[in-house]
Amino acid sequence: MSDMLLTAYNGAILGPIAKVLGWVMNGIYALMSMIGIENVGLSIIIFTIVIYAILFPLTYKQQKFSKLSQKMQPELQAIQKKYNGKKDQASMMAMQEETQAVYEKYGVSMMGSCVQMLIQMPLLFALYRVFLNVPAYVSGVKNNFSTLVDGIMATSGYQDKMTQLVTDLRVMTTPAADFTVSDPTALSNSIVDVLYKMNSAGWENLKSAFPSLTDTINATYDTVSHVNNFLGLNISDTPWQVMTTNFASHNFLFVVLALLVPVISYLTQVLNIKLMPQAAQNDDGANPMASSMKTMNMVMPLMSAFFCFTFPVGLGIYWISSAVVRSVQQVLIN
Repeated sequence: MSDMLLTAYNGAILGPIAKVLGWVMNGIYALMSMIGIENVGLSIIIFTIVIYAILFPLTYKQQKFSKLSQKMQPELQAIQKKYNGKKDQASMMAMQEETQAVYEKYGVSMMGSCVQMLIQMPLLFALYRVFLNVPAYVSGVKNNFSTLVDGIMATSGYQDKMTQLVTDLRVMTTPAADFTVSDPTALSNSIVDVLYKMNSAGWENLKSAFPSLTDTINATYDTVSHVNNFLGLNISDTPWQVMTTNFASHNFLFVVLALLVPVISYLTQVLNIKLMPQAAQNDDGANPMASSMKTMNMVMPLMSAFFCFTFPVGLGIYWISSAVVRSVQQVLIN
């Protein structure tokens, strides 16, 4: 069971990138395990720092362009005002030449940070894929499920029981769990994917579905809970689930801890945006790009907080740590 290949993302572009990032994540987790620290949440934070450190040269070039763009805006706006309303070819060519001269004066390309963004975006999207299905990339996490998966597959009718669990618990995996295939490896992959995505209450349902495996389920849950525990929260649970469950049982400390995930995510996103260079307004205050960016800067942190309520805590940890790392980088760049 230790050599099974889990359902890692297999996209043509992001798949290979996610595989490389998975090796890095697996290495970090393995090193931490060697010193007695087996924790996915802490591994996510360290992994985020490592990846953003690797991307720093590209980030620096991108933000340098943004800072210089701020300084260029008055000159570029003066050129636009000079040729406003002139549509003849000579005027258009002159406007282009003067604009190019401004870019050359400040030593930047008119393409700006496009190349840097084209390199960074696939890496960041692939990073998200790794966090979405950690056991597919981190063998130390995957191996925690081995005994339980063997027991489930040895139980008569386990395919129907697992299918029913996925339906009842609304477990979403990528790709979707399929218990109708005949390939034992694919079946075991789907079981691990579902087990990792289950919240705390889901494990009680699992014991009801497989009563003969209660001891193994309890042992596996204890191990996985320890690995997934971050400041008392299970990173597979959503903050909303933690809040509703613990509010009903009057465990208000965990309600507050769960609420802090989306709140801190919002605040760190706001901080990150405040530190970033902003598009300058025209003299008449009618810069469409600046207006669009202002709206986006208001909406994005709110979206981050909303998603952190409904997504697993692990993704919230990634968003918070990445925003903090970006903020530190931005301070250095500024």
